[in-house]
Amino acid sequence: MSGPEFVVSDDAGGVPVDGLVELFGAAWWAAGRTAADARRVLAGSDVVVTAAERSSGRLAGFARVLTDDAYLAVVLDVIVAPECRGAGVGALLMDAVLGHPRVAAVRSVELVCQPELAGFYRRWGFTDEVGGSRLMRRTTDPALLG
Repeated sequence: MSGPEFVVSDDAGGVPVDGLVELFGAAWWAAGRTAADARRVLAGSDVVVTAAERSSGRLAGFARVLTDDAYLAVVLDVIVAPECRGAGVGALLMDAVLGHPRVAAVRSVELVCQPELAGFYRRWGFTDEVGGSRLMRRTTDPALLG
C-alpha cells in the first residue's frame, strides 16, 4: 500500500487538517476550502485515502469516496501536491481507493476529471464511454461553473 518515498493510509481520523487545506489549495476546484470545510469533508466521506512523504510525514496526496457499498462509488478530490506530481502518488492513491473493501466489490465506480487526466484514469479501466449519460451540476460555487 505504499511506495519507497510515500506511505498510504485509509485512516480518516489521522488526516492533518492543515495539510489537507494546503492540498485543497493546489486544486482549482477546492482552492477556497477552509479547515472547517476539510473537517466536514473528512466526516462525510465513506473512504478517505492519503499519501504522506515517508521522511517528513507531510501530506502528498488525498482522495475520497462516497459509496452505497453495492452499486455505486464516486471517487472525489484526487489531489497530489504539485511538488509530488509525477512521482507515482496519484497511482498509489487510486490503487488504494480501488482496492479498499468498501469500493472493490461495488458494481460501478465513477469519477469526474479534466480531459487531460483521462489517460491516467484509463489505467484502472475508467472510460468516458458512458452511453447517453451526461454530467449535470447544480452549484452555488462560481469556481465550478467554468
